[in-house]
Amino acid sequence: MTLYQELQLNAAGSKALIRNAKTKKEKQRHLFIYVMKVFITLAFCMAVVTAYSIIFGPKNSIAGVVILLSLLVLRAADFGIKTTHGIGVIGLIFGILAAGPRLSNMLPSSWAFIVNGICMFSILILSCHNIIMSNHFTFVLGYLLLLGYDVTGKDYLMRVAALASGALISAMIFYKNQKNRVHKRCFSHLFSEFHLQGARSQWYIKFALGVSSVLLIASLLGLPRAMWAGIATMSTLLPFEKDSVYRIKRRLPFNVVGGLLFLGLYYILPEGIYANLGLVGGIGVGFSAGYSCQTMFNTFGALVAGANLFGPAGAVALRIVCNGLGASYSYIFDKGFRFIFGWLSCRLCPDAN
Repeated sequence: MTLYQELQLNAAGSKALIRNAKTKKEKQRHLFIYVMKVFITLAFCMAVVTAYSIIFGPKNSIAGVVILLSLLVLRAADFGIKTTHGIGVIGLIFGILAAGPRLSNMLPSSWAFIVNGICMFSILILSCHNIIMSNHFTFVLGYLLLLGYDVTGKDYLMRVAALASGALISAMIFYKNQKNRVHKRCFSHLFSEFHLQGARSQWYIKFALGVSSVLLIASLLGLPRAMWAGIATMSTLLPFEKDSVYRIKRRLPFNVVGGLLFLGLYYILPEGIYANLGLVGGIGVGFSAGYSCQTMFNTFGALVAGANLFGPAGAVALRIVCNGLGASYSYIFDKGFRFIFGWLSCRLCPDAN
């Protein structure tokens, strides 16, 4: 395996190489490459987000995060359709990201629920034809981040410009890396292959309704960071029930652990280091191969921003409440959806059963 190939591995792949190394020298080499990869990735992430913050304003640094997520995924993943058609999909998705969150924040909660549901359903149809790729995590997460860090006026115009540039860069990277992949499916197949009896199509509906409805509930409860509940539900409402249960069991406990760890560091470290706790979390995520540790360290970046608004203890408490709501709602909604959809299928299509 070349150095470049090893740098492309995820944390689990790198740890497997280190674990299976036959000699001490080989293990040290793999360990060095793994550490180097984490810090190269972190430096790249910081450079992209900083650049977008400088060019489009500090309130649009979150647009840099969304674009960064897109680049990291589209360099390796496709949409299961012809590459040239995939470029159009990228443009449509970024159009949704630019318009959907802003429109949702302008409307009352009930209408925002409809907008969010339509936007998320559209993102799933466009990006998640091959559910194994899990492209929806990237783009729905981007939608939720933009929803939570909304801007208006000139800042919004700059956000649209930032997302437009991100769409262009993402399309270029996507075409460069995916142009040699051959797919018989085209853009129209994303829609023609949707049917209510299909497991994938049913999951599209369940996911969009689940995430948008938990946002509605969090909004009606007056939770300041409704997007945290949405992200928790997004992370746990998976196509396969076994995977969902696995994540639901770990979402809240490891958010609690991450929050307590954040509080400990916050009160122990000097005040000037507080802003770097997000960086600590990023390093932790880079070295984490499993969902539990990733969940724990992912809390750091959110809590750094939340601490400025609610204080460190208030941010941790709110984070725990939102994640508890999102994970528990994901379980309840999944059970309810399966029961109701099964009942409707029996009523409307008795021959299919």
